[in-house]
Amino acid sequence: QVQLVESGGGLVQAGGSLRLSCAASRSIFSINAMGWYRQAPEKQREWVASITSGGSTTYADSVKGRFTISRDNAKNTLYLQMDSLKPEDTAVYYCKVVTRPGYDHWGQGIQVTVSS
Repeated sequence: QVQLVESGGGLVQAGGSLRLSCAASRSIFSINAMGWYRQAPEKQREWVASITSGGSTTYADSVKGRFTISRDNAKNTLYLQMDSLKPEDTAVYYCKVVTRPGYDHWGQGIQVTVSS
């Protein structure tokens, strides 16, 4: 079992930046499947970005070139740097890790609001 706590959200104007953090309750160095998801009002939760234990990253087309996912294993923390934010990025953002196949762990979610 691992607990995840997100922080760093808030309100920002279009074109601005935010950095989300996801602090894990235990070591993450051996966890290969880590990523960020988001869910806007009245919409299904969608995948945003992923990072492997080796540092390989992938991104949804909607955020590619604007968001950067990273991890600091020494601090047991996952990050999402969000630049050039758009109103359509407004959503609750969730950190996710998979410790074993079929064992998903989610953070509580954190609000990101981008104004026009």
